[in-house]
Amino acid sequence: MFEHNHQVYTAREIVQHYSQLRQLQPAEQSILDLLSNRWSHMKMLDVGIGGGRTTQYFSRVVKEYVGIDYSEEMVSVCQKRFPSSSQLRIEVGDARDMSQFPDNSFDFILFSFNGIDVISHSDRLRVLKEVSRVGKSGGYFFFSSHSLQGLEREFKWQNQISLNPLKTYVNMIMFALLRFFNRSISLQQIKHSEHEIIQDESHNFRLKQYYIRPQEQLNQLKAAFENIRMYSWKSGLEITTQQELSDNSDMWIYYLCKIK
Repeated sequence: MFEHNHQVYTAREIVQHYSQLRQLQPAEQSILDLLSNRWSHMKMLDVGIGGGRTTQYFSRVVKEYVGIDYSEEMVSVCQKRFPSSSQLRIEVGDARDMSQFPDNSFDFILFSFNGIDVISHSDRLRVLKEVSRVGKSGGYFFFSSHSLQGLEREFKWQNQISLNPLKTYVNMIMFALLRFFNRSISLQQIKHSEHEIIQDESHNFRLKQYYIRPQEQLNQLKAAFENIRMYSWKSGLEITTQQELSDNSDMWIYYLCKIK
């Protein structure tokens, strides 16, 4: 899974795609605003920076910014956009092994755009341990992850029907492709799983991605993190009640937590 997805992220057309992205997602903007009075005192690690979509916003406000990506091609593009300085540096790095950084190095760690989902379950747990190690106690970890709860809705053909015939046609094509690329996975399996590896529509069904139920994500985090908050990627609003979480159909959710 690691090698498969890594090859996708080094492909020329994919690197070009990410180098053109400019906008923050609503949940990212929410956190940028939430911690507005603290950024100037923070040393930040941005993991999986791609072409620098988040770099352009966060590097301007933090005391010190370090961005890493496991794709050398992505890093090269990003370094050209953001030359190194005493306050900013960008380098190749693998979230599973961040031994280039000492313990307790960062006040805020970001792993956005579901970057943590392109590796296996065991590697994911390694990443969480590494984040806990390089992050300072009381510091923040903010990341997004695909929701198996949202995917369950996509696996039902009935949910693809729209009053707009053209939209229904497109939805059914994408539904057929989703089921074709995941022939070994049934709707019943999705319903009873805590997490699954899904070959989804990202980059024309080229990526294999990890989907997890929000409650299981909380379980993974509780050993090393606390005060965990969830945000809708669509609205940027915090999900504050169990009912809101049960009703949520977002394809991914953002999690903000403090490092123990």
